[in-house]
Amino acid sequence: MKLIIGNKNYSSWSLRGWLACKQSGLHFEEITVPLYGEDWDEARRTDELAPSSGKVPILWDGDGEDAPVVWDSLAIIDYLADKVGRDRFWPKDETARAMARSMVAEMHSSYLPLRRSLPMNIRKRVDGVEIKPEVRADIVRILSLWAEARARFGKGGPFLFGTFCAADIIYAPVVSRFMTYGVPVPGFAMTYMEAVWTHDWMQQWIEAAENEGWTIEQFEEPAR
Repeated sequence: MKLIIGNKNYSSWSLRGWLACKQSGLHFEEITVPLYGEDWDEARRTDELAPSSGKVPILWDGDGEDAPVVWDSLAIIDYLADKVGRDRFWPKDETARAMARSMVAEMHSSYLPLRRSLPMNIRKRVDGVEIKPEVRADIVRILSLWAEARARFGKGGPFLFGTFCAADIIYAPVVSRFMTYGVPVPGFAMTYMEAVWTHDWMQQWIEAAENEGWTIEQFEEPAR
């Protein structure tokens, strides 16, 4: 398998796809395509990126015209779960799994104010950022979901449903955003965020992001 991703410092969806591949336990080749660089328009039209219209991440499972290709982080999670077993990605308990799936779907389709106003930037720390009311509403909703998941299903470990799963993969970039912009959170949420941030795979990603040589100016400041 090969996974094509964008810049690790900025690309939140790439982080999700990459964590999904790590969670699968399967070997994969990682290919980084610098987003919005001088060659970006040309790169996004290559055969490797054409199926997704240039969007990352995109997963190729083999070579050749007939090789399965999957884009969109949630689709990548589902595809890999089918290959290795869904219990690797989702809680075994039916009630917990239902909530995890709903939380993942909500993150996948919602929270546009948060995404637009506080872009992921792993290397940066911003003090005193203005949090707009619509962004605050997103934050409150996310924290309420985290609190419910931890209270009901988190007794088996430090993550949302105890052990690391698809829900943590999908919310990992939110953890990064909260860290970057100093979003105030209650103690339980900070403990959870630290568990995600110090996870071995996250540390690998963070180290690589810090060593990247690219800067995308439009993501260097929170949206006004």
